This record gives sequence, C-alpha cells and structure tokens, in this order.
Amino acid sequence: MSRTANGNSSEQALELYQELRTRGACNFGELTADLGMTDQDAQSCWVELLQLGLIAEPGPDDEPTTIAVVDPEIALLRMLSYEQQDMRARQQRAEERYTAIEDLAGRYMRGGGATNAEIEVELLTSPRRISQALEDLSDTVKHEIASMHPGALPTGEFLHEALERDRRLVGSGAHVRAIYQQRFAAVPALADFFAQQTELGVEVRLSPVVPLNMILSDRRFALLPIDPERPQAGALLARGPALVRSYLALYEYCWHTSAVFGRDTEQRRGGHRLTEQQHAAIRMLGAGMKDERIARSLGISLRTLSRVLAEVMQELGTTSRFEAGVRAAKLGWLD
Repeated sequence: MSRTANGNSSEQALELYQELRTRGACNFGELTADLGMTDQDAQSCWVELLQLGLIAEPGPDDEPTTIAVVDPEIALLRMLSYEQQDMRARQQRAEERYTAIEDLAGRYMRGGGATNAEIEVELLTSPRRISQALEDLSDTVKHEIASMHPGALPTGEFLHEALERDRRLVGSGAHVRAIYQQRFAAVPALADFFAQQTELGVEVRLSPVVPLNMILSDRRFALLPIDPERPQAGALLARGPALVRSYLALYEYCWHTSAVFGRDTEQRRGGHRLTEQQHAAIRMLGAGMKDERIARSLGISLRTLSRVLAEVMQELGTTSRFEAGVRAAKLGWLD
C-alpha cells in the first residue's frame, strides 16, 4: 500500500509511524510483525515513510534491520530545504533554456518578425518532422492561416481533430481559409466536414484545379511539397516574407478563381453553359498541357477527361480539340 492519490499518508504508514514514535529505534521486521503487516505492505510503508523523511536509514554502526524515527518538524524542514534546492536548480535550467531559445528565435524574430531579407528553407523528409511542422504552424499562428489541398482528406478521427484545430484557431481570432478539390464535395463525409468548417467561421472554397498542397501562416511561413507529383518525397518549410510572398500570390490566384462552398459552381459565360471543370479543362488544353497532366490536375481519369472535352466540343459546335481551342480563345475563355 502506498500513499493515497491525494498525497496523504496511507493509514498503515501512519499506524507504523505512530508505533515507531512510541518505541523509538527498533527492529523493523519485529515491529511490522507485531502490527500484523504482510511483507509487501511493510515494504510499501518503509518506502513511503522514507520518502517523507519520517524515518532514517540504518547507520554504519546499526543493525541493518534497525529503524529510527525522525521528528515530523525536522522532516518537514528538511523536505522544504530539498524542495528549495530543487526549485533553484529548475529555475536555473529554465533560465538557461530561455536564453538558448531567445538566441535561436533571434534568427527569425528580430524586432517581432523576420525581415524581408531573411529567407530560409528547410528540407523535411521525415513524416514526424513534417507532422511537427504542421503542429508548429497551427500553434503559433496569430493572424491568418491559409491552406489548399488537391487530394482527398482522411475521414474519421482526422476530420474531428481538424475541426477542433479550426475551432481553436477561429476562437483565437485567426482568419482561416481553405481550398479543396471541387469533386470532394460529392463525398458525404467531406461535404459535411466542409459545412462544419463553414459554421465554425472557416472560409471554404472549392476549385476544379488545386495545383499542390500548401499551408501559409501569417505570411511568414509556407509549407509545401518538394515535388507536387510525388508527395512522399517530403516537404519544404520556407521562412521569411520575401519568399512566402510569392507563394501567397499563387494562393490568392487560386482563391479568387475558386467557388465559395455551398454556392452553385456551374457558371454561365458568354451565353454558354460550362461547368468550372469544363472551363478548367479547355483552359489547360489551350495551354498545351497533355491529357495525363490535365486529368491529374482535375483529379479525374483519362476516360472522364475525354468525356469532359467531348462535352466542351459539343457546346462549342466543333469537331476537334484544336478547333475547340481556337474557338475558346476567340470567345475569351482562355484569358
């Protein structure tokens, strides 16, 4: 039996101590036997009283089984002395760590923020390091965090944790924005997740084309993949407004060309009814992109892309992709 959960002495230890106070120095085994204690309980009480400083270990001239009681006031004063020494040691360690952190942070936070001239890029190849970087960006954001996600999000606990993080960020006053692939709105679990984000105050937009994973924090940090086509290759953590500003410009372009979640994403342009996906496909086709890359950017199969382009050609009244591209350019759809 050990000390109780509230830190008080156990009843057996208290009974043993009171008997020791009565007898003085005595044989520990004989005492615990007289009190009807098992060997296990006796050992627990020994450890407990020793930790509290209420008994003393046998001296070099004493029998190994002899135990001596210590006055409670003496034990208290001795324990307070130990605690004060420990507190001073911890304070010293804290000051040393604070100085080390201050020196390190000075590289990035001079004057409260990194200067435009300060640029640093860290290569992250360990999944644990990438996960830590994500946590750090979320925990340290003060004003705004913006993200975009071309791939499907894991469901279940991942979405629950993401909502809790968004709730914490919005509650702290941060502006939270997110761009997702338009096609994921058709997945019930993800559509519900987007709706819950919106209810929390997160600005959610959908786009037929999301070029890469990206997270921007306070316009000072950017986390993005080393190779957008090979997510397993790792990530880059960029620091410094001068560099992050370029990533922010890309994000803002994607933001302004995406649709607000919950609104009708089908647009009417120039009297023709094309979906955002169809417009994106014809724009990429006009830019000379190959079918494989267009399909990957839209998150669809090559077969589905063929159907989408066939629908565009039918809408334009053309019989070839080349002719469709020329007509779309004349209509200003490729601008």
